[in-house]
Parts: sequence; C-alpha cells; structure tokens
Amino acid sequence: MAIQRMDHVSIVVGDIEAATAYFVELGMEVEGAMPIDAEWAGRVVGIEGMRSEVTMLRTPDGNGKIELARYRAPEAAVPEPGPSQPNVIGMRTVMFAVDDIEDTVERLRGHGGELVGEIADFEDVYRLCYMTGPEGVIIALAQELR
Repeated sequence: MAIQRMDHVSIVVGDIEAATAYFVELGMEVEGAMPIDAEWAGRVVGIEGMRSEVTMLRTPDGNGKIELARYRAPEAAVPEPGPSQPNVIGMRTVMFAVDDIEDTVERLRGHGGELVGEIADFEDVYRLCYMTGPEGVIIALAQELR
C-alpha cells in the first residue's frame, strides 16, 4: 500500500485573520473556513474538549494546500524563548515558487513579513529567500531564473 497524495500542511496560529491575509497576499486562495468543536476532533489530536477554527487555503493550481488552525480551547502553546530559527530540528519552511521574488517580498512586508537573511541566487537557476510571517512561521520563496 502506498500513499495517494500529500493533502495539506497544517500551521497553528494565534491570529488566524492576519495569517489568512498574509497567505492570500502571497497568492493562495481561501477554500473554506469553519469552527471545529466536535468531540471526534479532540480524540484525533489527543486533546479532550478541544475547540478550534480552521481556514483552508490552496495554491492557484489547486495542488498545494495549507490549513491554518487557531485553538480556542485550550489556547495554543507558545514555544520558548520565541520565534524559531531556520536551523532548529523539526519542520521549518513551506516553499512557494513565485514569478517575481522582489515584488512578493515587498507585498508580504505589508503584512508583517520580514526577510530572515537576504535574497540570494543559487547559480543561474533560482533566486531564493526565507521570510518570517505571522507568529514567526517561516516560508521559503523560489523564483526560477531560466
């Protein structure tokens, strides 16, 4: 038996409206939003009495999805001592292919995005960068140069 596909990446946020606006500015489309208050959901995540709300976003081609989740009960835990660095063990980034990296960076800055390092070229193939977004979530951007 093999997997059928990767369905989505889930990101827990405190401010779901700001996070949604950030990813919409990036070019993702809202597929839907809803509260999750059902007892089955708490059983799945192992948190009795869990209540949350989710917004599902998809890339314009429909192949990639991100689920933004805000926990209302219990509230989301904030890692110490603050936003993570790119070299911390665990999932670090979601990479997006863009057509104009400089324009994308400027638009995301209007939604609180900041470069982690700088925009740099990998040979003559890609222009790349890491950006922080809402709640310190790191995304990677790649512009193909050929």
